[in-house]
Amino acid sequence: MLATPSAQAEWVRVSGTAMTTAIEMEFWAKDPVAASEAGDAVLALFDRIDRQMSRYREDSELSRVNREAASGPVEVSDSLFTVLQQSLRISELSSGAFDISFGSVGYLYDYRAKRQPSDDELAAGLARVNYKSVVLDPDANTVRFLDDGVRLDLGGIAKGYAVDRGIDILKSFGIRHARLSAGGDLRLLGDKRGKPWIVGIRDPRSETRNAMVLPLTDVAVSTSGDYERFFFDDNNERIHHILSPATGRPAKGVQSVTILGDDAMTTDGLSTAVFVLGAAKGLEMVNRLEGIDAIIIDEQRQVHYSEGLMAPEES
Repeated sequence: MLATPSAQAEWVRVSGTAMTTAIEMEFWAKDPVAASEAGDAVLALFDRIDRQMSRYREDSELSRVNREAASGPVEVSDSLFTVLQQSLRISELSSGAFDISFGSVGYLYDYRAKRQPSDDELAAGLARVNYKSVVLDPDANTVRFLDDGVRLDLGGIAKGYAVDRGIDILKSFGIRHARLSAGGDLRLLGDKRGKPWIVGIRDPRSETRNAMVLPLTDVAVSTSGDYERFFFDDNNERIHHILSPATGRPAKGVQSVTILGDDAMTTDGLSTAVFVLGAAKGLEMVNRLEGIDAIIIDEQRQVHYSEGLMAPEES
């Protein structure tokens, strides 16, 4: 935690690592002791959610679901059940473009080793990708699979949920002006004490340059890009981590999608869904949703905006 004690109100900055990503906070606090406690509480929350929802941890709640839910209902925590419920809602909304059962093929990719599945491996995994095989019972808080071999992966929505809960923690400490980010997911609480927060949308083909900047207040922002985890294959094709549930291969046609909305769990899931749908179908879906906007940079580097946005000033 990076915070400087002070006897007066000030901006406090806190950073850490959890859920395999960088966690960064900036908030206005009157009490340095409370500020330290708030930062620690948010980082502890991220660790707790990672222990529940990581598919990479054998002892996580999600891994237990993946092992046991094909044999019968598995009772889960309220937090995991909430994320599963919202995941299935976004799956229905996007006609399966967002599908947490993509883990059934996602585990076949190794981005560090530059490995992707063979056609036979992919075909076997795709047979198990179907969000409709995930059945939730809200009365019993259970999840079960209708098919064997299903593997869920919450990488496209769990960080957004954690950001929302982190903002709830900051609010509980009396904080009213804050910025909390986890990788591509961001939530703004209020404004920056009389000024808007300035949020950069990264140029997908630059590590240092923004494609544009947005002045924003009190909003959630999530960006999914083909630059986050990728490698180039022998044909110099970019193999990135945003997979189409229909093909099991990296989705094509888009370089990045930014979604703005009220909560980060929703914007997180929708940014993946729109990326998979592509610019035309993605905007068609977003324009039907109240309180949701999108900025899409396609593979020709053209920028597309949803109907609720005016083109912002480009940097």
